[in-house]
Amino acid sequence: MDLQHRISLLLLIFSSLLELTSGNFTAHDCDRRCLAQLLIDKKLLSPPQNENCTTVVNITSIQYETLSFDTKDMQMNSRIKVNMEWMDPDLAWTKNYSFPTIVMPVDKIWTPGIVLDNAIETTVEPYTNDVQVRRDGTVDHAVVLFTSVSCEINLFNYPFVTGECPVAINGWSQKSCSLNLQISDNVSLVGGSGGEWQTLSVIKVSDTSQPESRNYLHVTLSINPFGAFVTLILPSALILLADLVSFALPFEGGERNSFKVTLVLSFTMFLLILNDHLPNGGNCSPLLHYHFSFCLVCLVLSMLISIVLTRLSVDGSILPCRRSKVHPSNSPNPKNDCLDKEKDMGSEISLLQKIVFFLEDMDKGDDNKESNMAFAYFMDKCCFCFFLIIYIIYAIILICVTQADICKVNNLDFWDNSKPPDYSFDYSYSYYYYYYQE
Repeated sequence: MDLQHRISLLLLIFSSLLELTSGNFTAHDCDRRCLAQLLIDKKLLSPPQNENCTTVVNITSIQYETLSFDTKDMQMNSRIKVNMEWMDPDLAWTKNYSFPTIVMPVDKIWTPGIVLDNAIETTVEPYTNDVQVRRDGTVDHAVVLFTSVSCEINLFNYPFVTGECPVAINGWSQKSCSLNLQISDNVSLVGGSGGEWQTLSVIKVSDTSQPESRNYLHVTLSINPFGAFVTLILPSALILLADLVSFALPFEGGERNSFKVTLVLSFTMFLLILNDHLPNGGNCSPLLHYHFSFCLVCLVLSMLISIVLTRLSVDGSILPCRRSKVHPSNSPNPKNDCLDKEKDMGSEISLLQKIVFFLEDMDKGDDNKESNMAFAYFMDKCCFCFFLIIYIIYAIILICVTQADICKVNNLDFWDNSKPPDYSFDYSYSYYYYYYQE
């Protein structure tokens, strides 16, 4: 019995040593890939469930880039790279593994979803297909957001415009659970130009006046006025100048009327070509629309005045229904009838009287024509002074109006201030479902 007891004790000690040796061998011989596979087998696709059902995600840095700005539809397209980290205790490992960090596939663990409150369309892509996990369960991840947001900018002074556009970045919130984003001030601007628009600055702003978290990127945009000035403002100013100089042309021959009609048709065609390129401006319609209307009215009015003055110089009347005066040589005259009767009598005196009356009528017609022409040119000078004064006053008023802050817009009206946001679905699940499902 004593021998059997000793044999049993030895077998027990040997099995204990064998189990301990096997355990140490498994812990020490498991590499990073083996540890990552062990964590993948847990299938941690749901968010960490804390006691208060709130997951905190730290946004460590943001890189912002404006891709384009559609002035016609008032939409801004952006590319945003977001670096984030969060704590998932179920991904932590014990000290038996000496690795400080491991790399895991991004589609094998839960990743937070980001809500853009004022986005029209958003595409989320992982910056890499892997995430870095630390020993304590901290996960480092980065995503790239391609988003299109509606942004109403005050275009009243177009093309001399500087405006602000918000890009609201927040987590999702439900009745009892939420994803809280802690966004740092480490926001950098990449690039700067998106077509005719330039991005001047981008800063992170937090609205603390509301009970719920409201964070957004305050993007400051400015338009390059050179292109719009050359293609829009300068041609209209030159056409007005050409119309003003056309008052130096004479009435005779119709060159002035033809030139003014050509100016009106050219400006009308100019507006038709630019109709699809002019911005709408939303509630703040650009002053450029009113400027073009003023130019068109002035050109048409100048053309009509020129036509009326041309008739006035010829007929001495602006009434279109009045008959033109007939030349004295072709007009019937009672005196000529008397001379014709005396001519039949063969009187030389009657023939001389007819010649005298004819010359007097010609002189009288020339005097009337010169008087009409002088009056027409006088009215033409008055019209020239009128248009010159109107253009000077218009330029002064235009400068004063552009300096005043007449129109204001509110880009933060997409938030509902009546109640906290209540999203009906889990964005973290949709983020995984749409981008990582096989």
